[in-house]
Amino acid sequence: FTSVKSELLPRHPLELSEKNFQINQDKTNFATLRNIQGLHAPLKLQMEFRAVKQVQRLPFLHSSNIALDTLRGNDASIDFEDILNDPSQSEAMGEPHMMVEYKLGLL
Repeated sequence: FTSVKSELLPRHPLELSEKNFQINQDKTNFATLRNIQGLHAPLKLQMEFRAVKQVQRLPFLHSSNIALDTLRGNDASIDFEDILNDPSQSEAMGEPHMMVEYKLGLL
């Protein structure tokens, strides 16, 4: 049985930090960029992040978000997800037509 306390509190002290790592790193990078180059640099980079996040593949295809990784500078690093996150074993695989219709709100 699950309890409400276990759903609200993190299971490990580092879980919350690990979950928000990328957000905190982006904030630090934006603050550093603002101090070095001025206000326009982080605003331009945030605009590029939003534009890249909006571009998606079809719902039944796995998206690697390589453009976002390139903007963040993570394109040359190998992480846990790069090796053990095989998209062919994803539970999101399904009927392509139904997934697109669901995403468009036709179902």
